[in-house]
Amino acid sequence: MDRIFDLLIIGGGVNGCGIARDAAGRGNSVFLCEMNDLASGTSSWSTKLVHGGLRYLEYYEFRLVREALIEREILWGIAPHIIRPLRFVLPHHDGLRPAWLLRLGLFLYDHIGGRHRLPPTRSVDLARDEVGKPLVPNRYHKGFEYSDCFVDDARLVVLTARDAANRGAEIRTRSRAAEIRQVDGIWEVTLENAVSGERSTVRGRVLVNAGGPWVEQVLAAGSGVNARAKVRLVQGSHIVVRKLYEHDRAYMFQNSDGRIVFVIPYQDDFTLIGTTDRDYHGDPSKVKATTEEIEYLCTSVSEYLAKPVKPADVVWDYAGVRPLYDDGASEAKAATREYVFELDLPGGAPLLSIYGGKITTHRRLAEEALEKLGPYLKGTKAREGWTGEAPLPGGDMDVSAIPALCAELVRDYPFLAAAHANRLAHAYGTRASRILGSAKSISDLGQSFGASLTEAEVKYLLSQEWACTAEDIVWRRSKLGLRLTSQEIATLESWISAHRVSPEPVLAATGGQP
Repeated sequence: MDRIFDLLIIGGGVNGCGIARDAAGRGNSVFLCEMNDLASGTSSWSTKLVHGGLRYLEYYEFRLVREALIEREILWGIAPHIIRPLRFVLPHHDGLRPAWLLRLGLFLYDHIGGRHRLPPTRSVDLARDEVGKPLVPNRYHKGFEYSDCFVDDARLVVLTARDAANRGAEIRTRSRAAEIRQVDGIWEVTLENAVSGERSTVRGRVLVNAGGPWVEQVLAAGSGVNARAKVRLVQGSHIVVRKLYEHDRAYMFQNSDGRIVFVIPYQDDFTLIGTTDRDYHGDPSKVKATTEEIEYLCTSVSEYLAKPVKPADVVWDYAGVRPLYDDGASEAKAATREYVFELDLPGGAPLLSIYGGKITTHRRLAEEALEKLGPYLKGTKAREGWTGEAPLPGGDMDVSAIPALCAELVRDYPFLAAAHANRLAHAYGTRASRILGSAKSISDLGQSFGASLTEAEVKYLLSQEWACTAEDIVWRRSKLGLRLTSQEIATLESWISAHRVSPEPVLAATGGQP
């Protein structure tokens, strides 16, 4: 209670962690609380893309698309281990959008956003090119291939939080903002520990509400602010199936209802299919992919693929709620992806609430949030824009360096299988050696939990990345849940319970360390 932070942030998704990173780097004292795990809400249930949003051009969202396209290459540059280029094939479908419109949209996509390193759009003959082989024979003849990027969304959030902590921010997970009040011009937030139920209080001069789908509930916890803006909850569901084809390109398929569906190579042996757009009413933590949505995704892609996808083929499904700013659009698919700020000064202390946003533009959102809060913050250590140049932890390498890093890991640790080295390089980048340490054999990494997950990696995730449960590790810090059996995951959970450390040493270990 003695310390007064410059900035209190409620919400450990991509927006909250992005603001924490930027603010800490500018010299502000920052405290961030998250009621569950980092990225446990919207931020880990995305389509895993850093992209401009080609379809938003149809809604004349030119500024949003341009900003997202610029951010696409910036984010790739600071996190080349968790972000990689991906080529998308867009088949022309007779009776839907005409070819000239697709060509025009892709021309704009190539040129309005400062594309420098990603290759441009090309036309493809689907009857001859290998990307046409998985498609229904003789149905699709021409198409286009364009660039975007794939991202490990949950790791992006965790590494952003890790960088914020390295710069002095305090990150507190499993801590719900139970009460908010203002005392003598200072915000006081009462935190409730999700595990023990214990309560504590933190104080700050500025409060940021980055609650995502819960943004209105946060305001209702005693802030003294009645929200003027409204959040529109839009459900997006995805399915994962076994690998559908051999080449490395993704597809963007148009549907007759005007929506689009992505088909994306995923985790080497799988294919990710998504997403849906439907209004959601209810508790955002209870959202699930419905039978209807799963059938919709299967039917949509089966119109294009020679081998139909059936609900029985689904090995995993997930759903999330996008907290969009409610602009009154009649259809969920047309609701704006722009982000909106509300700055209130109840009692004189600033409270900034965030509506909307997307993973691709989270860094710019953080910059704009701090611009709005500039008059109330003292930080001057770093200039604006520093977050686009400083690499995220493990990302201090060239965008083309991942293969070299994999080779280096295999050379330095000959006992590593190539697939294991590849997974570590893509998850941890140049920090992979921190997990491997001085190991001379696989047994030096401790107990093996299956699918190349070792005790050494688990200890690193518990001490350095705020993981607390097996779910945190196998579904957010990694996607090894696709490969581990339920028994192996239960064994991991038991190991974590037996080796659990109190959160205080973990917080001490994670705060302010390079």
